[in-house]
Amino acid sequence: MSAELEYICVTILGRVDEPEAKFAARLSEFWSDMLRELPDEFERVYAEAIAFEEVDGRVSRQYLVEAELADLLEARLRQARLDFLPIDRDDRYSKYEATPSEWMQIEH
Repeated sequence: MSAELEYICVTILGRVDEPEAKFAARLSEFWSDMLRELPDEFERVYAEAIAFEEVDGRVSRQYLVEAELADLLEARLRQARLDFLPIDRDDRYSKYEATPSEWMQIEH
């Protein structure tokens, strides 16, 4: 029997005073590039929060990703000049915690 996958939450931040639409476009470009360049790693992104949120006056979006993807994702976010909150690698989630009312599973 295989072990249940564990996920961590990654919160990506928009720029100060960046409109949600512009931030959404930058996120779409980031994830599209990742899908093209690293399709196997992209499949390890499990879910996206349904709604944008606000963190310290900046628009944000959360993602649940396989814990082992954290280092690569941090490097890719920095390369794309996307800010993010520090990733807590010890705060783990199961797929059952990604409820449909708050998360949408990413189709692969």
